[in-house]
Order: sequence, then structure tokens, then C-alpha cells
Amino acid sequence: MENTENREKQEFQRKMQARHLIMLSLGGVIGTGLFLSSGYTIQQAGPFGTILSYLIGALVVYLVMLCLGELSVHMPETGSFHSYAARYIGPGTGYTVAWLYWLTWTVALGSEFTAAGLLMQRWFPSVNVWIWSAVFAILIFVLNVLTVKLFAESEFWFASIKVAAIVMFIVVGGAAMVGFLPMAGSESAPFLTNLTSAGLFPNGAFAILMTMLAVNFAFSGTELIGVAAGETVNPEKTIPQAIRTTLWRLIIFFVGTIVVLSALLPMSDAGVLESPFVAVLERIGVPYSADIMNFVILTAILSAANSGLYASSRMLWSLADKNTISPVFAKLTKQGVPLNAVIFSMLGGALSLFSSMVAPDTVYIVLVSISGLAVVVVWMSISASQFLFRRQYIKEGNSPENLVYRVPLYPLVPIASFILCLASLIGIAFDPTQRIALYCGVPFILLCYGSYYLTQKLKK
Repeated sequence: MENTENREKQEFQRKMQARHLIMLSLGGVIGTGLFLSSGYTIQQAGPFGTILSYLIGALVVYLVMLCLGELSVHMPETGSFHSYAARYIGPGTGYTVAWLYWLTWTVALGSEFTAAGLLMQRWFPSVNVWIWSAVFAILIFVLNVLTVKLFAESEFWFASIKVAAIVMFIVVGGAAMVGFLPMAGSESAPFLTNLTSAGLFPNGAFAILMTMLAVNFAFSGTELIGVAAGETVNPEKTIPQAIRTTLWRLIIFFVGTIVVLSALLPMSDAGVLESPFVAVLERIGVPYSADIMNFVILTAILSAANSGLYASSRMLWSLADKNTISPVFAKLTKQGVPLNAVIFSMLGGALSLFSSMVAPDTVYIVLVSISGLAVVVVWMSISASQFLFRRQYIKEGNSPENLVYRVPLYPLVPIASFILCLASLIGIAFDPTQRIALYCGVPFILLCYGSYYLTQKLKK
């Protein structure tokens, strides 16, 4: 433990300020899950049910982040929750959590570079998608390998664009809802009539449980605060501030956005192929709305890719630092960047990109299914780690009052967050379109456990 801390103090550069950490977390969260997939949730759970789903999702995120806050302030490490799981649940679990999280972001890299190339087709239809994908991949790679400060600053501005766009969307949409802005085609202001026009739960209340995995996945990325803990200035002050600020912003952005979408977009139109944001802006009559949202979604995708390459490379570094994979991934440049880990994660993203083009219905669907499940499993590991950490902390004779940042209502918070995450996994077993996540995810988890204990046995 001491060796790890000394190495971090000598080589990892604590360059991230609170504003960087807040935008890093928002950058990882606000992506295609909100901009493109929210229409699917509205169609499945209905407008009112979708708002309820996102409120429950926000509660789950809040509880999990309280747990992560206590752990990462007490032990600010790069790759944090993998380390906590290894220490308080078991080394095999820590190893598995790290690989699950690495896979989540590398799969995301492949799909985000593809999506970015497809978006550019709107403006440059004669240029092949793969050329734009390659250009954006090189850009994200460069931003990650130079310095941590450059990465953090670029992510701050990427995320700022989409945050500003969401705020404007909520303001414009809210004005249209109450009649301050006229709807296109002289439609009357809908107020909140769309929320109940098809009934509170048109597909039954159980539909909410079935959409919870998609909602939780949309919120994934908030845990990046913990990943960056080892490269943050004054973590005991910065991390609690980032968690508080990120959470209330997420609730406002996500729930506010979903209320506007649900109120202005009839349930029958929610499943359209285009972004539900574009559909709403066109109903309001905003000129160039499709081009505006195309640009915003492009920055959202690049921001998520930027955060994803950072997160996956730090997970590899942390695995190598714990001597569970080759030490070559633990090497840092003079600027404090784990270059080999960044390159390997980028290669993983390239393979994901390749599989999305060559085998979208077989290899790629398996990868996407595992990554969707992985985030919820990671959150469960954070809740369990905090529960076991506090129990051990008290057993060693320490008082919880001495913790700089502590979870309120212990043990209720970690238990509740664990059960709510588990419920979303149970829900997908009843949805034929999402069930593949369990079929692929559970064997992958068992494979990770098996490979860990096999390699440890061979070392002996």
C-alpha cells in the first residue's frame, strides 16, 4: 500500500481542479444515452413512467456516489473502486470489476468513433465514415497522451458545450410547454397533457423496472470522480464538492430534459430514428435545429470518448500497479501519463470499432451487452466496498466521526443502493431485447474470476 502511495506522489501529477472533475464526470455521463436513447425509454415506459424511471435512476446514482465519496476521500487512488473492491470484498472481485469497467469504456470508444463519423456524413456526405472515425480517434488519443492537464482542460470545454445546449433546450422547451413560445403549425401549448394522455403506465408499471438498466446506463460515468481521485488537487475538498455539484446538476439536466421531452413528444413519436431532441426542436420551430443538435451530439460523443479512454487506461494502470497484469502497463511518462495503458485501451477501442462494422449482430452485440451490465455491477461493488470498509474501520477501533467525508444513514445507504442496482439486473431478465446482457455478462464475469485465480495459482 505504501509503495503505491509513494509512486503516485512521485509520478502521478495532481493537476485536476474541482471544475475539471465536475466536467469529467458530466462529460462521461451526458452522451448518446441521453441524446439518442431517451426516446426508446419514453416509448417503453410512457412519458410519466420515464420521468419516474429517471428519478429512481438519479436516487440510485446519488446513493452510490455517497458511498464512493467516503471511500475516495479516505483513500484517494487512481482506479479507486477496483482497489476498494480488491481490498474489502476480495482480490478476485477487484480484478473482475477492473476488467468489466475497462471493457465498458473500450466498447464505448468503438461505437463513439463510428457514431462521430456517421454524424459528419450530414455535412460531408462524400467523405467515408472511417476517415472521420480515424481523425477523431487520433484527436482523442493525442489529448490523452500529452499531459493530464491538457486532457482535463479539453474535457472541460467539450462537456461545457453540451451542458450549455441542455440548459438552452430545457429553457426553450419549458417556454413552449407553457405557451410562451408558439409551437410550429399553430399547435397549442401541450402543458403536461402528453404525460397522462396514454395513461400513467401504458405498458404496465413493470415496464419501469425493465427500463432501469437503460436508465442506469445513461447515468454511468459519474463514478469517473473516483477514477480520477489519484490525480486531483486536495482530494479531501475537491471530491466531496465534485460529487455534490455533479449530482444536483445531473438531476436537473436529466430529469429536466426528460420532463421537456415527455411533455412535447407524444409517446407514439418517441421511437423515431432521429434524436428526440431534434424532433422536439422542429416541433417548436427552431431554425437549423437538426444541424445544431448534430454539432452538440458530436461534441457529446467526443467528450464521452475522451473520458472513456482516460478511464480505461487508468483501470489498466491500477491492475498493473497491483501486480495482477504485466507491469508494462504501470509505467508512466514524465508527464504522469500511463502511455502503454492508453495505447492498449485505444487498440481495444479499435477492435470494438472493427467488430461493430464486421460482426454487428454477433461479436459486437455481445460486447455491448456485457458493457451495459458492467456499469451496474461496478456500482454494486462500490456499495458493497463501502459497507465492508466502514464495518472494518469501526472494528479497528476508529470512530466514523473521524472520517472527513462519511455516508449518512449507514448502513441503510449502501444496502439500498446495492438492492436497487440488483433490481435493475433482475428487470432485464424479463425483457427479451435486453436479456442477452445476462447471457453474455454472467459468463464473462465467471471467466474473469477464473482467469484471476488461475494466474495467481501459476505464480505460486
